[in-house]
Amino acid sequence: MADGEKCTAAAAGRQEDFEIIDKNQIPSATQLKNEEKEKAAEEARWSAPILSLAKKASENLALSYGNALKSAALVGFISKPVSNDNTAKTSVRYHAMEERANLMNMMKLSIKTLIQSALSLGRTLDSDFPPLQQFFVVLEHCLKHGLKVKKTFIGQNKSFFGPLELVEKLCPEASDIATSVKNLPELKTAVGRGRAWLYLALMQKKLADYLKVLLDHKHLLSEFYEPDALMMEEEGAVIVGLLVGLNVIDANLCLKGEDLDSQVGVIDFSLYLKETQDSDSKQDGGITAVLDQKHYVEELNRHLSCTVADLQNKIDCLEKTNSKLQEELAAATDRIGSLQEEQQQLKQQNELIRERSEKSVEVTKEDTKVELDTYRQSRQGLDEMYSDVWKQLKEEKKIRLELEKELELQIGMKTEMEIAMKLLEKDTHEKQDTLVALRQQLEEVKAINLQMFHKSQNAECSLQQKTEAISSFEEKTNEMMSSMKQMEERLQHAEKARQAAEERCNKMKQELAGRLDTCRQQMSQLDSKCSTLEKELKSEKEQRQTLQRELHQEKDATSLLKTELEQMEGLKKELRKLQDEKQQLEKVCEEQEQALQEMGLHLSQSKLKMEDIKEVNKALKGHTWLKDDEATHCKQCEKEFSISRRKHHCRNCGDIFCNTCSSNELALPSYPKPVRVCDTCHTLLLQRCSSNSS
Repeated sequence: MADGEKCTAAAAGRQEDFEIIDKNQIPSATQLKNEEKEKAAEEARWSAPILSLAKKASENLALSYGNALKSAALVGFISKPVSNDNTAKTSVRYHAMEERANLMNMMKLSIKTLIQSALSLGRTLDSDFPPLQQFFVVLEHCLKHGLKVKKTFIGQNKSFFGPLELVEKLCPEASDIATSVKNLPELKTAVGRGRAWLYLALMQKKLADYLKVLLDHKHLLSEFYEPDALMMEEEGAVIVGLLVGLNVIDANLCLKGEDLDSQVGVIDFSLYLKETQDSDSKQDGGITAVLDQKHYVEELNRHLSCTVADLQNKIDCLEKTNSKLQEELAAATDRIGSLQEEQQQLKQQNELIRERSEKSVEVTKEDTKVELDTYRQSRQGLDEMYSDVWKQLKEEKKIRLELEKELELQIGMKTEMEIAMKLLEKDTHEKQDTLVALRQQLEEVKAINLQMFHKSQNAECSLQQKTEAISSFEEKTNEMMSSMKQMEERLQHAEKARQAAEERCNKMKQELAGRLDTCRQQMSQLDSKCSTLEKELKSEKEQRQTLQRELHQEKDATSLLKTELEQMEGLKKELRKLQDEKQQLEKVCEEQEQALQEMGLHLSQSKLKMEDIKEVNKALKGHTWLKDDEATHCKQCEKEFSISRRKHHCRNCGDIFCNTCSSNELALPSYPKPVRVCDTCHTLLLQRCSSNSS
């Protein structure tokens, strides 16, 4: 998921610089020639769409900042007299803006030349490649812009490795880079570590992603940079968008501590002041732009395919773990049944032993009583048989002592069984504690369900309120309809009065033909009345239109309320679904309780078996298993471990070796399959096998 989010974020940052073009929209060679002839010389240099868009963005930014500064200066000049401090601050800000614009333009030029030269070479780049060196120099200047000076016991420190160390905390994928940079023994300065970090990030094709993570957390960057620094402004985001185009390049860089520490960061402008290329190279500029866009689309597809593969691997791992857990549960249930049967058999044997011992004691007691009676009766007449009887008594005493010893042994067995029962009781108590914890979780789930029930009640109350509001709106609409009817009746009355007035006028014309002067005066009066009536009619029509508009608004409000009612019904359905899920969760909890009980027994048995296996291994091997942190060099070849040279344990002696010194495999008595063994142990074990066979 994290890779998918990074890809989307990078794509969002690159939308300012790239336009994805379909294959059907790619222009032909003749069209490119005609367009290049029409363009000016300056526009021909910026053939790639990345740099053209970036140039326009930088010019717009520079113009906007310049206009903002001019307007601020004019406002300050008109309102108040400008002081020396204000002028100094404005000059410093303007100077910082110019530095940011210059650095951003240099970054565009370096990225353009690097991409063009890499595509023309068509192979992986080395650390000695001049455009690549100049790109790192310009990037170092951009990261150093606006850095705060930190005072230490030794002196003042100003390095860009401090903000780069934050990437390890914000993005766990960058931990490999940080550890490899820290493990390089030749690096002595913070500048060298920062350069090594940039080299490794470029080789991993994640430099733009890591810097974007830094820009997303500007509150952490404020500890290292001034507020006018390039990384704190919009130019930093533009540069990060430009760095995305470097994912097309493959680089294999050498990390030498002396070179990284002693390297002088000076920008060589001779690479960027070359003459314009020939007409053929101009014609190929558009084709290279299309190829760049093609590489960008391929990079996006690669990121998406990586995320899909990771998700599929996770799903497969989860399915395997589920199957393993199910098998372990089945094995645990079988073992529990066998243990219960053994316990019942032991109980039956104990009861049989007790019954036998009691019977033997009773038989001996009865025999002794009978013999004593016979002895008393025959004592007087059988003095001669005294010695024989005395011998028999001694033998019987010996038998009795043996029987008492057997009883003591049986009592000891009984005590051992009681101790075993106590241990089983302890295990049951521990399982009861786990059951209590699971019951607490169930109570929490019940509390959540109660909260959802209260929310549903609140929703029902709001529904009732909305239904009341709808009823009130309906009453208002009814009142408006009644008022509309009254207005229509008034209009009808006015029209009738007008008709009556016209009839009267006609009658007056017929009757009073001779009185024209008076009639004309009356007609003028009637015309004035008609005009007033027409005005009243117009006002009433306008009122009617306003009422109709209000009716439409109220209808819209009722439709909104109906939609809300439908949403409430959907919420009720969700409540029912949640209740069903609650029941399913309760069933799952019960099944998990049973599984925990079974797993507890399985774990206790497995712990005992593991202790036995450890004792056997100690007796067989007699060697200690070295930890990964204790070994930094191979024991045989004494080479230092790194990212390429990894650590491997010998399964016989327990020491740590490299891959070349521990590439052999042999079958050991403690391992069922052949395992990794170092060269010395391999030779010794082969000698032993040959001696044993001879």
